[in-house]
Amino acid sequence: QGQLVESGGGLVQAGGSLRLSCAASGHAFRSHTTGWFRQVLGKEREFVAAITWSGGSTFYGDSVKGRFTISRDNAKNTVYLQMNSLEPEDTATYYCAKSLVYDSRRSANYHDWGQGTQVTVSS
Repeated sequence: QGQLVESGGGLVQAGGSLRLSCAASGHAFRSHTTGWFRQVLGKEREFVAAITWSGGSTFYGDSVKGRFTISRDNAKNTVYLQMNSLEPEDTATYYCAKSLVYDSRRSANYHDWGQGTQVTVSS
């Protein structure tokens, strides 16, 4: 139980879609909220979305609301981020992590960060 592993990034044209996955081993996700953040070199890590352990509550950053959807499949120990209507401004490295804080949007409240997956949106 430890680091998470992101996958699914790539190069896509503006208006396109990607689905990111965040996989954990064993029961690493149990009782935790899982969040997605993104970061551009030289800028602070930005909150994207989070989902509680039960999946009953989701939270989104203002810049992705209505375009991105977070979901989870606890049987597969995986959290997903469906990204639609992608814009060049969505270009970043996307990270997932987990938190014991129910609805945190602060990266400081998250731990066990993955290595990140690069998303590049061309105009």
